[in-house]
Amino acid sequence: MNIDEAVLLTQDRLAEEGGTMAELLGQLRSGISSRLIGKREWGLILERARQLPITMGAQPFGFELPLHDSRPVADFGVSLASGNRSGDYYEEKARTDETDETAGAVSRLFREMEVQHSPLREIVGRKLMLEYDIDSAPGSANPIPGMFLRPNERTLFGGGGLQHEVGRVVDALVSCVGWKRIAAERKNAERVYLAQPEDTRLDSFGVFPSRERTVRLAIMGFNAQEGICSFLENTGWPGHVSAVESVLTRFRERADIVSTGANIDVRSDGLGPTLGLTPIVKQRYTQDSRYWIDGMTDWDPILEALSYEDFVVGEKLKALAGWASKPTTLFGKTGPFLMLRGIHHIKLVISANRLEKVKAYLYMVLSGALSN
Repeated sequence: MNIDEAVLLTQDRLAEEGGTMAELLGQLRSGISSRLIGKREWGLILERARQLPITMGAQPFGFELPLHDSRPVADFGVSLASGNRSGDYYEEKARTDETDETAGAVSRLFREMEVQHSPLREIVGRKLMLEYDIDSAPGSANPIPGMFLRPNERTLFGGGGLQHEVGRVVDALVSCVGWKRIAAERKNAERVYLAQPEDTRLDSFGVFPSRERTVRLAIMGFNAQEGICSFLENTGWPGHVSAVESVLTRFRERADIVSTGANIDVRSDGLGPTLGLTPIVKQRYTQDSRYWIDGMTDWDPILEALSYEDFVVGEKLKALAGWASKPTTLFGKTGPFLMLRGIHHIKLVISANRLEKVKAYLYMVLSGALSN
C-alpha cells in the first residue's frame, strides 16, 4: 500500500470516528503542554478546528509556536489534497457557499492541478498546506489562511534552469487567492531561484492573504555560511548580511549544523527585509515521502543552542524537549490508529538586522492503515 492509499484508508476510518478536527484534537490535548498552548489559546484553536473535517488528521497537521513569546499562543496548520476527502470538503464548500473565500481559493487551485497534463501538478503534485493565524492576526478582515505548495514532483534545484516553473507556481498561488498577477513580482521570484547555488533546492512557496502581500520562498540546502551570505548579496536582500553571519556563527559554534534553509519574502519592488533561517542537523530531502519524520533526538542540538539566547522562553524549550516521540497507538471506535508527532522545523527570524523571533513548527499525523 502506497502513502496515498494509506491516507485514503485512514480518512475513511476517521470519518467514522467523528465529524471535525476539534473532536480529534480533543483526544490529543492531554499530550500537549499548557506551557506551549494555554487553555484560552486551545479554545481558539478548537473554534477553528470545528470548521475543518476530521479527515485532515490523515495528513500532517500541527502548530506554529513562538518560542520568543512567553504567552502560550499558537497558530494551526493542516494539509489536504485534491482528490481525497479533505480536498473534496473544500470543493463542496465552494459549490454550496460562494462567500467562503478559503474554499473558493482551494477550489481554483485544484482546478488548475486537475486539468489534463497540468504543468502545475507536474511540479507540486496535488497537495496543499493551510496555515490559520489563530493569535497572530485576530479579527483579520480576510479569513483566507496562508497557503503553501511544495514541489513534490519536480525538485527545483538551483542551476537547473527551472525559473519558468518557479514563475508558474507563483502565478497559481497569487491567482487562487484573488490577487492580480504582477510581472515584477514573478520576475523577482525567478531571480531568487536563479541566484540559488546548485546544491540548494526551492522547498516551498507560500502566500499570506491576511498579511501584507509577499510570496514566501523557502530555500533549503545551504551547506556553508559563505554560501547563504553570498546568495543574499546576489539577490539584493536589503538587510545587513553581517547580522546573518553573526547568527549563523554562534549557532554553528553550539551545534553540528549540516545545512541551513532561508525563507525569503518576494515583493514586486524587490525582497522584504525579514529573513528566516532554518538550521538543520540531519539532512532531509523533499522527494523522500518520510522526509519530515524525525528521530526522537534530531532537534535536541538546536533546542540546546537556543537555550543560550536570552529572549527565548526556557519553559517552552523544556516542554519541546519531549515532543518528538515514538509512534503511539490511539484507540478509537473503529480500532487502533498509529500517531506520529515531531518537530518539522525551527525558524530563526532576523528582522531589523537582529535575531528577533524563534518559531517551532510541530506536526502530528494519524494512520489507520497499519492496523488493517
